[in-house]
Amino acid sequence: MKKLHPVMFAGTGSDVGKSIIAAAFCRIFRQDGYHPAPFKAQNMALNSYATPEGLEIGRAQAVQAEAAGVPCHTDMNPLLLKPSSDHTSQVVLNGRPIGNRDAYDYFRVEGREELRREVCSAYDRLATRYNPIVLEGAGSISEINLRDTDLVNLPMALHAGADVILVGDIDRGGVFASVYGSLMLLRPHERERIKGILINKFRGDIRLFEPGIKMLEDLCGIPVVGVVPYYRDIYIEEEDSLALATKSVQAEQGKVNIAVILLRHLSNFTDFNVLERDPRVHLFYTNNTDEIAKADIILLPGSKSTLADLHELRRNGVAQAVIRAHREGATVMGICGGYQLMGQEVCDPDHVEGEIERLPGLGLLPVSTHMTGEKVTRQVRFQLAIDSTSSAANCQLSTVNSQLTGYEIHMGTTIPTHDAPVSPLNLLEDGRTDGYYVNRTCMGTYIHGILDNPAFIDFLLEPFADKLADAGTAFDYQQFKEEQYDKLADHVRRHINLPLIYQILTTHD
Repeated sequence: MKKLHPVMFAGTGSDVGKSIIAAAFCRIFRQDGYHPAPFKAQNMALNSYATPEGLEIGRAQAVQAEAAGVPCHTDMNPLLLKPSSDHTSQVVLNGRPIGNRDAYDYFRVEGREELRREVCSAYDRLATRYNPIVLEGAGSISEINLRDTDLVNLPMALHAGADVILVGDIDRGGVFASVYGSLMLLRPHERERIKGILINKFRGDIRLFEPGIKMLEDLCGIPVVGVVPYYRDIYIEEEDSLALATKSVQAEQGKVNIAVILLRHLSNFTDFNVLERDPRVHLFYTNNTDEIAKADIILLPGSKSTLADLHELRRNGVAQAVIRAHREGATVMGICGGYQLMGQEVCDPDHVEGEIERLPGLGLLPVSTHMTGEKVTRQVRFQLAIDSTSSAANCQLSTVNSQLTGYEIHMGTTIPTHDAPVSPLNLLEDGRTDGYYVNRTCMGTYIHGILDNPAFIDFLLEPFADKLADAGTAFDYQQFKEEQYDKLADHVRRHINLPLIYQILTTHD
């Protein structure tokens, strides 16, 4: 195939849709016979993923790699910032945490060149293996106060020699000012890298905007390569959890009602995407105590700050509501930080997370968690460790245990209390065990992605079989995701000038 220039999708601001547009082009280039790969030098997100090598990257780049049909790698996101408060973040470099940094210290000029060398080296390695590289910018390309410390936008485009497509969000209004203003704030050599403008999230009759396209091109001297309409029927994993609280909480008849507890520091919320699509399930996100009481199953999700979230759950009454719901028959399951919350105590004597040294947990599992500075990141294969002679036998454990997969990203170790029997939920392929199982209504695990396994969902829902007579059957989530990437690519193709984009990516400067 012809060698294409790298292409960067940069934005006039945050949340203009850069990640989704980049994913669409990863799939488009793959469909057209190229071998693309995503790249974002620096990502700030709590939603992360473990690579096959057991290292950590932003979930958005894992999604883009999936759209491109290639394994994810830390070179695709060499620098990940995981916020732990309004002012501090854990810094993950090349897949491994290197400590917590205050925002002011992180964005100082001093020490930035070392990070710049790391992200540029990661890009250079990636560029030798894939064609083209689809780069994603961060926030706005015109944050002139951060110009000297920027690692991810135009300095990276200049290093890569990338053609930049500027993405503007017309849905929020002011798209002319945001596009033109973004360009005018760039220095001349930076402005030369901008080769096209893409208007995203358009609503209404596109013919009404056609005069605006000509005005924008005349004003900026740069072609508009497409106007992509807003969509509602394509489901791509989201990068952040801002929209979770808006999802319906009204219990539904004939379905298993599942509540995911909205933690303040909730992470890896994509653990629940498959349940949102399962026709047997009505999933909602809440920290309202009355709504928790409506749930058949309560899921405690991952947390970036387990002790802070545990303190908040006790303060706002959610902890007591979960305990009460379990006592009245609801199933409670914790994943990662949620598993830690369910235990007898969470201890942090070395102040890994903060100033709180110990808090009592919800007391639903006979386990104790000790926070440690070492982070565990790995992909895993496993099967349920539950004795097939137990009450779980009528869930066809042989089917459940055919082969389950997931990944771990956590700090801390969790062990049974001194008087508790050993009762793991899962047996890993290498012989290690994971989690704790009390009974069909009470369990915890460190494995993210456990709910991506249809057989495990069948296991979780089986006690509610009487509610599922007319609710339909499970579906293939992997196939569903592939279909969504294709739908996204088709949607974007219809509304962009792809021949012009290929011309841009093959024309010598």
